[in-house]
Amino acid sequence: MAREEIIERLSKLDTCAVSDALDSLTLKGATWGVRPQWQCPRIVGRAVTMKIKPAGLQQPTQHLGTAPIEAAKPGDIIVIDNGGKLEFSCWGGLLALSAKLKGLSGVVIDGASRDIDEARELNFPVYARGAVPMTARGRVMQESFNQEIQFAGVQCHSGDLVIADGSGVVIIAKEKEQEVVAAAEAIYQKEQEMADGIRKGYSGLEMLEKLGYEQMLKKQ
Repeated sequence: MAREEIIERLSKLDTCAVSDALDSLTLKGATWGVRPQWQCPRIVGRAVTMKIKPAGLQQPTQHLGTAPIEAAKPGDIIVIDNGGKLEFSCWGGLLALSAKLKGLSGVVIDGASRDIDEARELNFPVYARGAVPMTARGRVMQESFNQEIQFAGVQCHSGDLVIADGSGVVIIAKEKEQEVVAAAEAIYQKEQEMADGIRKGYSGLEMLEKLGYEQMLKKQ
C-alpha cells in the first residue's frame, strides 16, 4: 500500500478510534499525558525517532534535533524520548523553525518543550508533556536517532505511523498499520452512524444495540 494512501486514510480518523482499534486487536500504541501545547491541528505522519540522554561532562558534537530533522522527509513527525522529564526542554523555537521549513508535520515529545509562542506563530504543532523555559544546553544531549525508543511506555521505531490530536498521541507499528487503520475505520464509521441516529431521535442505548457497537470493541 502506498505510503501516502494510508496516511490519507489515517488523517480522516482520530486518536480515540485508533486507540479502540488497538484495544480490539490487543496491541499497544496509545499513550497518555502528551498533549498539544497550543491549539494544534491534528497531525499524522511517519515517525523519525530521537533519544535524549544526560549530557554529563561530555560535549555534544552537534545541537540535538538537527540530525533527525535533516534525515526526515516532508510530512514526517519527530518523536522524542526524554523519559517524561519536565525539568528542562528538549525542543525549542529554532528546531521548530527548521522542521517547519523542511515540511515536517510536527513533533511529539515524552518530555517538555519551550518557545511555545514561537511554535504557535509558525503554526508548527508541538505535542509534549509540558512547557518550560529551561534550555537543554549543558543538561542533555542527543543519544541517537532513527533507532528504537520507548515513547510514553510504547515502543516506537522510525517509520511507524503517528497520529496526534486533542486527546493525545497514538503510535501504530508499521507492520500492523493496515490492520489497525482498517479496524479504526470500521469503528469510526459505526460511531458516525450512532451519532446520526441519536440526532434523529433514537436513544444512545437503541443505537448501541442496533449497531452492535460494544461487540465490535471486544478483543479479538
